[in-house]
Amino acid sequence: MKWLELCIDTARDGLDKLEAMLSALGIDGIEIEDEADFQSFLAGNRKYWDYVDEDLLAQKKGKCRIKCYLEDNEEAAAQLARVRLGMEDVKAAHSDEVLGPMTLTVKEVQDADWENNWKQYYQPIAIGERILVVPEWLETEAADRVPLVLDPGLAFGTGSHATTRMCLKQLDKRVHGGERVLDLGCGSGILSIAALCLGAQEAFACDIDEKAADVAYENAARNGIGTERYTVLAGDILTDAKLQAAIGGGYDLVMANIVADVILALAPAVKGLLAPGGVFLCSGIIDTRAKEVADKLRTAGLELLETDCEEGWFAYAARIKQ
Repeated sequence: MKWLELCIDTARDGLDKLEAMLSALGIDGIEIEDEADFQSFLAGNRKYWDYVDEDLLAQKKGKCRIKCYLEDNEEAAAQLARVRLGMEDVKAAHSDEVLGPMTLTVKEVQDADWENNWKQYYQPIAIGERILVVPEWLETEAADRVPLVLDPGLAFGTGSHATTRMCLKQLDKRVHGGERVLDLGCGSGILSIAALCLGAQEAFACDIDEKAADVAYENAARNGIGTERYTVLAGDILTDAKLQAAIGGGYDLVMANIVADVILALAPAVKGLLAPGGVFLCSGIIDTRAKEVADKLRTAGLELLETDCEEGWFAYAARIKQ
């Protein structure tokens, strides 16, 4: 099926007026792009990232756009004409200063399987000597590797990003069987589930996003891992006293693939989480914050065992200073 994609560029004050006009014409499924909302979203969720792609920022700069779709059939020309007339009515009622450019662009687009097309970008990924990350919709033989079957769902963590790959490589080297593992900021659960697949005895995982717990449990089940070995809770490790009590300590491996600010705040507590000889693996550290994090880990009584760097991201393996 073919569709007509209509994009109207306007000022922010024009968005509501155009949305009301389109709604009156019976056009639903409206998409709004507002730079102010985008910047507000970034500011309100800063704890989730240290870096935002410059191309994305440039793409959003100064943009207020309303987008909708019309089925490309015999009625499309008449409906498009009504949209143009509606825009003229909105222009007549308001000044150019309020409405901005008010330009309409129309292009043909093909129907697509929007729900599943994104899956083509995920392929099996071999990591380290033993791990093979496999999207659940693909069948892959992995006789010489440990398959880690995942559906990322709405949570972060597929193995394709450098920060996750570096943590998985460390797990591949450090999990030998029987370990207790703690995964802070677990996302899809990829790290803790990988540790269990490699032979860890049990894992405790947590994430500030409540959706992550459901996704992690589902991914664990895909790998034959049940709740007798795997616990996932939602909460903020830095502020949630109940969660902190549930986590306890004595872990052979503690992982935090988060962002620099959270690792900095977490560093003083790491010693209390580790068993004797335990290792702290942290990643998600943008290169401009790497020295700051390394210094903080040392100040917290940890010594760095390994430093990894890929694609401008850093990861550290550390233990309690001997």
